[in-house]
Amino acid sequence: MSFSPDEVERYARHLVLAEIGGPGQQKLARATVLIVGAGGVGGPAALYLAAAGVGTLRIVDGDTVALSNLQRQILFDTSDLGRSKVEVAATALTAVNPHVRIEPLDHPLTAGNAAGIVSGCDVVLDGTDDFPTRHTVNAACVAADLPLVSGALGRWSGQVGVFSGKPCYRCLVPASPPDAETCARVGVVGALAGVIGAMAALETIKLITGAGEPLTGRLLLYDGLSATARTVSVTADPECPICRSH
Repeated sequence: MSFSPDEVERYARHLVLAEIGGPGQQKLARATVLIVGAGGVGGPAALYLAAAGVGTLRIVDGDTVALSNLQRQILFDTSDLGRSKVEVAATALTAVNPHVRIEPLDHPLTAGNAAGIVSGCDVVLDGTDDFPTRHTVNAACVAADLPLVSGALGRWSGQVGVFSGKPCYRCLVPASPPDAETCARVGVVGALAGVIGAMAALETIKLITGAGEPLTGRLLLYDGLSATARTVSVTADPECPICRSH
């Protein structure tokens, strides 16, 4: 595939990168990425993936924009209150890059529709904030043999991991913690969402282009208060009901 003069100038900083170049940018243009959740993590990730020239962004989220979202969810502004998040996202992302196709899905991802939603995608990026949905996304990715980029926030810390077959996310979190903390209950610093969202977008770009070493089977843990990060390996659970036969 060839790029228009506008695209050549738009992606100039990618095209001169040895790890991306023309072939890598073409891979991005041909790729379809599913973003589950257009909130704190999914929003900035979507902005960077649109700017990077990912050909199709499929975004699923059944929520509307609330005032409390605006402290960290940078896809939206005050005039968007009450509107569908994915509809606002589609307008904003098209303004960033009109060469990217946006597929807004204005409903939640569930066990009943997950297989259809992930179908045709190359990478799935999960930025949701509840464990049942994360487990549903993970199961759909394992079944479809798709890489999953997972990003999560908590107060001043966040994490990003890449799961591709075995180990899977269920190996890391076997069940929903009964006392799981939510942003609404314990709070979260707004800028942290941008850090983790950008990291998730970067891992997605690496997976698509083949650049560098993705966080496959590893988890990057970032502590915003101390400005430190560390990476740990995720071990496959031989009894995992999702990936043990993968």
